[in-house]
Amino acid sequence: MPVLVWAAVAALILPLAVGAQFALTRPGRAAAVVRENLTHGLVAPGPEEGTLEARRTGSGALLRTLTAESVARRVRRMLDVAGRPSGFTMTRLLWAKLWLPAVVALLGGWWQAEAPSAPGALAVLAGVVLAHHLPEAVLWSRGQERQEQIGRELPDVLDQMMIAVEAGLGFDAAFARAASTGRSVFAEELLHTQHDLAAGRPRRAAYDALAARTRVPDLKRFIGAVNQAETYGVPVADVLRVQADELRVKRRQRAEEQAMKVPVKVTFPLMVCILPALLIVLLGPAALGLLDSLG
Repeated sequence: MPVLVWAAVAALILPLAVGAQFALTRPGRAAAVVRENLTHGLVAPGPEEGTLEARRTGSGALLRTLTAESVARRVRRMLDVAGRPSGFTMTRLLWAKLWLPAVVALLGGWWQAEAPSAPGALAVLAGVVLAHHLPEAVLWSRGQERQEQIGRELPDVLDQMMIAVEAGLGFDAAFARAASTGRSVFAEELLHTQHDLAAGRPRRAAYDALAARTRVPDLKRFIGAVNQAETYGVPVADVLRVQADELRVKRRQRAEEQAMKVPVKVTFPLMVCILPALLIVLLGPAALGLLDSLG
C-alpha cells in the first residue's frame, strides 16, 4: 500500500512541477525567439559549442524547457568565474541539477516506502534540495579558488608590466608580454583579453570584460585606475607602481590575517581530538590504581 501511495504522489507532483517550470520559463524563451528573429541575417558570433543556446533540438530543447533562463545565466556566470574547467559544460551542469535530485527523490521514496516516518521525509526533502544545488556548489568552489589565485598573482604581474613600461615599452606591449610569457591562471585571462583586442574589441570594453569575467575586486580597481589614467593622461607607469605597491601591502595584510586566525581554528580540534586522549594517558593509570586499591 505505501508503494502505491508514493507512486500516486509522484504521478501528481511531477507533471505539476514540469508544467510550472514550463510556464515560468516560457517568457524568457519567447524573448529569445524574438531576439533571434530581429537579428536574423546579421553577422554575429555563433553560440559557444556545448552551451545551452547551441542545442535547440533533441535533449538540448528538452533542457531549455525544463531550465529557467535565470538559472542558465547564473550557471554561465559561474562558469566564467571558474575559468570554464574541462568537463564542466553548461549542458552537463544543468542536466546534473535535474538528474541528481530525481535520483535522490527515487531512492528516498523507496526508503520511505519501506519505513515511512516524518523525520525521514524531511531528510529526503533536504537531500533533494542539496542535490539540486550540488553542481553549483562545486562550481562556486572552483571559482573561489581561481579568484584567490588571481589575487595572489596580480601584484607580481603588475611588477612585470611596470618594469616593461619603464624599460620603454608601451602599456599595450607590456600587457601583451605579460600575457604571452606567463604560465599562471591570470596569464590565461590576460591572453584571453589580448585575443579580444586582436579581434578588434575596444580596449576599455576588453578590460571591463576581464574584470567582469574574473570578478576579482583588486583587479577591478586596477582596471578602473588604468581607464581613468587613459582618460586624463596620467602616466601609466605611475599607476602601475602605485597599484603594485598597494596590492603587495594588501597581500601581506591578508597573510597576517590568516595567520592570526590559525589559533582560533586549532582550538576546536585541540579540544575534541587531542585533549581527551591526553587526559586518558595522564589520568588513566591513576584511575586504574585507585580502582584496584578500592577493590
